[in-house]
Amino acid sequence: MKVKIFDESHEKDLEQAINAFLETIVADIIDIKYNVAISTCGEEQLYCFSAMIIYS
Repeated sequence: MKVKIFDESHEKDLEQAINAFLETIVADIIDIKYNVAISTCGEEQLYCFSAMIIYS
């Protein structure tokens, strides 16, 4: 079993990174965990879109 972790600041970037990774592997996908974290820095909102792919 292996894992691959992605972390992007925009959901479209995360989508592109995951799709690019999935095109390169020949494996069974066991699970994909997805998370969004939101934080503030002054008046700016910061987003963190992340995913973990578990595969074999």
